[in-house]
Amino acid sequence: MPDLKEDKRYANTLARGLRILRAFRPTDDGLSNLQISDRTGIPRSTVSRLTFTLCALGYLTHGRHHDRYRLGPSALALGNIASASFGFVETATPIMQALANETKTLVGVAIHDDDRMLLVKTWRPENTTTVWLNVGYRIPLSRSSTGAAYLGALSDAEFEKLTGPMDEASRSECAALRMQFQDMLLARGFAIADTAKRFNASINAIASPYRPTDFAQPVAFLASARTEDLTFERAQTEVGPALVNALHQLQDVTGQQHSALPGI
Repeated sequence: MPDLKEDKRYANTLARGLRILRAFRPTDDGLSNLQISDRTGIPRSTVSRLTFTLCALGYLTHGRHHDRYRLGPSALALGNIASASFGFVETATPIMQALANETKTLVGVAIHDDDRMLLVKTWRPENTTTVWLNVGYRIPLSRSSTGAAYLGALSDAEFEKLTGPMDEASRSECAALRMQFQDMLLARGFAIADTAKRFNASINAIASPYRPTDFAQPVAFLASARTEDLTFERAQTEVGPALVNALHQLQDVTGQQHSALPGI
């Protein structure tokens, strides 16, 4: 697959504007043009023009001369519309909240975003004070259980789209990981990243794919906690099967009959 930037249909200015909006994180107290440039790789002079335009359209706000940029009302409205469009998240809430309470883990759902998995919804155990990951957190694709569940659930066409822009070495590595993760999902229904290679050694996580009827690609549901609270053994024998069972409940409620894995 050729680089999209070489396609005449590709609107580079629009892509850069959207990249700026995606640079903001829930923990940010605003971003300057320089910070946006550092995060996106877009030249600062271009960032200045794009942030001015995004402010004019309401997607960013910028109160005073030296104030930082924040997401604006148009971005909020767009996000709320998008959230309301995916009914499976609301349907999943009582099931996933019960799972979080039962297992004392953070339960969440993540979608693929650029080269990472983006946490878009979480359910925390009730009556706990532990610090958990927040919505907006980005998880590495190849070194996480969440990424493993997503890669293992991709169809051949989806995998081609994902890896088309990659060089041959990266593509081959990704293909090997996909086969490994597919075997893992077929064997037990959930994935656990290699403990020696995962991106965060202090957290254990289990993930399982789900393919909503109103979404164009699989998503990954996860359950995670600190290693002292969620041992590798407990993750495999207790929490992993509980997550798979919760997704079976979600499938029953939504009337889905097909598997999240391709060809099954």
